[in-house]
Amino acid sequence: MSNVFSFTGTVGRDAEVRYLPSGQAVLNVTVANNIGFGDKQQTLWIRCAVWGKRAEGQLQNYLKKGQQVFVSGELSQSEYRAQDGSTKTSLELNANIIDLVGKRNDSNQQQSYQPSQPSGQQAPSHDNFDAPYDDDIPF
Repeated sequence: MSNVFSFTGTVGRDAEVRYLPSGQAVLNVTVANNIGFGDKQQTLWIRCAVWGKRAEGQLQNYLKKGQQVFVSGELSQSEYRAQDGSTKTSLELNANIIDLVGKRNDSNQQQSYQPSQPSGQQAPSHDNFDAPYDDDIPF
């Protein structure tokens, strides 16, 4: 029997990479998943972890607050005592897959990639681009 949980959600806080005393890397990110609808809608917060070489890659640079993601992995539940003495439950996922599925929801998403040009060369300008066709396009 397999324990696989897959969902889409929104990154709640920028991902962090930490290293265990053994030297193994772990990337931690918290993802919000909305379930239900209307008055019965609630948000589940799921702590996701990516281990090893995949945690050391560039994924951390893309998992920023507001990013839409698809996550799949092994789900577990743990209980802990809150400061007020009550027992709380935490959902944790050892992620096998984290894929970016949409744009970030914040207003700072206007980041564009501008490749650098070798010295002495300028990027072609498309500001005054004259198309060979004017308005003759039938659609």
